Amino acid sequence: QVQLPVESGGGLVQTGGSLRLSCTASDRLFTPNSMGWYRQTPGNQREFVARITSGGSASYADAVKGRFTISRELRKMTLYLQMNSLKPEDTGIYYCKGVRGNNEYWGPGTQVTVSS
Repeated sequence: QVQLPVESGGGLVQTGGSLRLSCTASDRLFTPNSMGWYRQTPGNQREFVARITSGGSASYADAVKGRFTISRELRKMTLYLQMNSLKPEDTGIYYCKGVRGNNEYWGPGTQVTVSS
């Protein structure tokens, strides 16, 4: 069985501040597919933020490129999202997603609030 991911690290931060989100997940989600971060901002649908492949290649949404960094620590079965230069429009619920076969595994999300 694959355990659902669990996110942590959200909170309240001022504009320009930083947060690091963590996602612990089953090792079966780290390979062979990508793992990613998504977010749902107020009034919008869930959107892609960042992804890292099993080979370690990262990709980002244009809105976060240059400010966010996705990484992972396989030994700890943990996915990270380092978020710098945060803006009020980054406010939302951040989700971790893994894929195994035809199934997607989502965490419950962690709230990030950026005050102006």
